[in-house]
This record gives sequence, structure tokens and C-alpha cells, in this order.
Amino acid sequence: MNLAYVRFRGGVHPPEHKEATEGRVVVRAPVPERIVVPMSQHLGAPNEPVVAKGDRVRRGEVVGSVEAMVSAPVHSPVDGQVAGVVEVPLAPGLRSRAVEIVPDAEQDLDSFVTLERSEDVKAVVRAAGIVGMGGAAFPSAVKLQPPQDMRISTVILNGCECEPFLTADHRLMLEQPERVVRGGRLIRDAVGASRVVIGVEDNKMDAVEALRAVAGDDVEVAALPTRYPQGAEKQLIWTLLGKEVPKGKLPAATGALVHNVGTAAAVADAVDRGKPLIERIVTVTGAVARPGNYLTLLGTPVSALIEAAGGLVEPVGRVVSGGPMTGFALGVLDVPVTKGTSGITVLRADQVPPEVYGDQPCIRCGRCAEACPIFLRPYAIGIFATGGDWSRAEEAHVLDCIECGCCAYACPTSRPLVQLLRRAKQAAMLKGAKQ
Repeated sequence: MNLAYVRFRGGVHPPEHKEATEGRVVVRAPVPERIVVPMSQHLGAPNEPVVAKGDRVRRGEVVGSVEAMVSAPVHSPVDGQVAGVVEVPLAPGLRSRAVEIVPDAEQDLDSFVTLERSEDVKAVVRAAGIVGMGGAAFPSAVKLQPPQDMRISTVILNGCECEPFLTADHRLMLEQPERVVRGGRLIRDAVGASRVVIGVEDNKMDAVEALRAVAGDDVEVAALPTRYPQGAEKQLIWTLLGKEVPKGKLPAATGALVHNVGTAAAVADAVDRGKPLIERIVTVTGAVARPGNYLTLLGTPVSALIEAAGGLVEPVGRVVSGGPMTGFALGVLDVPVTKGTSGITVLRADQVPPEVYGDQPCIRCGRCAEACPIFLRPYAIGIFATGGDWSRAEEAHVLDCIECGCCAYACPTSRPLVQLLRRAKQAAMLKGAKQ
């Protein structure tokens, strides 16, 4: 095994808080009273509903699709009847059209409408509606078609799961390592790569051993130092291959292609079983009665999933879709679980930073710059954003920000740096779109 580990610059090591669920075997969450399937569960063009109120749908049947290249169809996770096409809030604060389905009283969750058989893995991945399941939700079929001038030599599977609290990927690697390894091989062959490496942080050595037990000689499993954001694409490539993704370029420019381990498992399911992406493992943890890892039907309301976990335990400070570093604080709990939902983290009141009204003073300590894994100066960009000086924020390379949250975590005055940098990024992208 020829692996060179290069420690990435910056980053932080927040408390892991994984002990509540890392030992919990995945169990299936109950079928909720209603399923809401958003037409937009990915980056790219949203789908158009292909069913109408009153239609009967079967588990695995397509309910939304679009011809745009950067998109992914959506399927019904249950047998049931369409109640209508509605508009629903999503975790990031956006709204989306959605197909609302009332599930039948009796469900056979071991069966589904299978995908059409094909030797073309990319076509199967597209038909299955697979997107990046680590949170990015980029359509996987598009990722399997890198630019023609970029040859992929190494497929990296991201099993780091560096976000505090979350253990969904950990349990997947521990309980079903064969699916992960199989998916890695399929992706490798689809893009013509010669190598597969699975990167796992060393706080999950049991998962490392489980993967190595089934990996064989053609798949490498690397235990990496535990440090946030080890699972970020650029940091993972740097750590495993010692290569830096050039500014403004895709990771494919380094010859590497990164997929989440959950995505790889979904690819294996699609190719081997003809199964579309209709459910996923979601960690529900923090201030709930029964923290655990739940195999959850996509479209399940977060409120129903929390109820399945025994309900909230007071005092609750914040409910987050995802982990506390990159997740989205939820204003309402009727948002649906989507393909990119890796966890629901319920923070206690004493785990939530105090409310910040307006900007806080920067004391020029430089801790945010030390923590930034992208070599940015978040303090300066924050000042530019506060003053609406979007040009200077762009000159300070705000578009390179990966929104990992390290700067805000390190800031001693609790400046809302992620929000400020995100605002500056949006302004810069809007400016580019108008030009």
C-alpha cells in the first residue's frame, strides 16, 4: 500500500460528540403519515412532477424528472396515493415544489420498482437519481463524466465523516462494508481509473478494519488523522495524494474523483439490485430520547423522524439539519429529509452560542486565518462584507471559501463569519452572472 499522508494546513478539532450513536445499529424509521418528495434535492435544475393528485404510485416509481443534464430524477419511497403537488420549505431555507404522497397502510419495504437494466453505469446512476450523499448533493452521473482533457487515475471514497455528532457513514461502513467497496469498484471502472482509496478518520478504526476485511488487493483503505474538515474534497485529496487542486479548477484536474461512501453504496444498489435512491441512513442525535441511526424514507418530515427517536428532550437550543459545523438551523420541523440529509442534530440550550445581533468587533487576533484550511483571511473578508465592499471581498478570494465553519469556530468574539463570507460569495456570484 503506497499512501502518503500530508497533514492539511489549518482546521480545528471540535468535541466529537459521537458517543451517543456510534454504537447504535441502524434501524428502520417508521413510515410516516405523509411523504413529501421535493422536486429539488440536488444542485442543478429542479425536476418537474410527472404525477398528479389522485394518481397511484409504487415504491421506486419516478414522480419527478427533467431533461437538464445537471439534475437527478426523484422516485416515490412508498406505495401510496398522490395527495397533490405542494410547495414546501427545505432545510437551507429555500422552497421547492414537492409531490405529497399518502402511504398505503400496508407497505412491502423489501420491494420496489426496479431500474431498467443497462451495462452503462453512468446511465444507471442517472436513472437512480443518485446525488452526493455527504451533503453536497451534486448529481453523481455528471460527476462520472469529467472533462475530456482531465484523466481520472484515482477514485477516493470519503468515509471521514468529520462533522461532530454524525455517525451515519460510520455505521454504513461498519455494517455493510461490501456495498461501499463494490460501489468504489464500479465508480473506478466507470471512469477508467486504476486505483480506489477509501479515506476514514482514525476515530473510526473499527470501520477501517471492517472495510479492509472485504477490500481485497485492489482497494486501499487509509486511516487518516482526525481533524476537521478532513472530509472536505480538497483537504482529502491533499492528505491522500499530496496534490493541491488548482485555483478555479475541478478536483479532476489532480486526476482524482471524490465520492462519499454512502454515494458509493447507492451506486452498488442501483447497478446490482436496480434500486433507485429512495431511502438513506440519517443520524438523529443530541437532545432526543433515543439517539440513533435510522434508515429513513426520503420525504419523511423531520418532525416525524424526531418522534421516531423518542421526541425532544428539553431544554432544546437549536435543531440542525446536518452537523453543527456545516448544517442548517431549522426554523420549522416540517421540512422533509432529502438525499443530502446525513443527520438531524438537536443541540441543547447550553451548546448553542449566544445570539449575535449585528456584527461583532474584530480584535485582529488572526485565529480565523490560522484555522482556515483554504489560506483565506476570513477576518478581512468579514470586514469587507460588513461594509458591502464586495469587490475587495472578491479580491480576497472569497469564492474559494468552502463554508466549513472553522473560522467561526475559532473566533473568540463569535463573529458570524460564515454568514458574512456566504453573503460576500453570493454577491460575487451575482456580479459574475450579470457580466
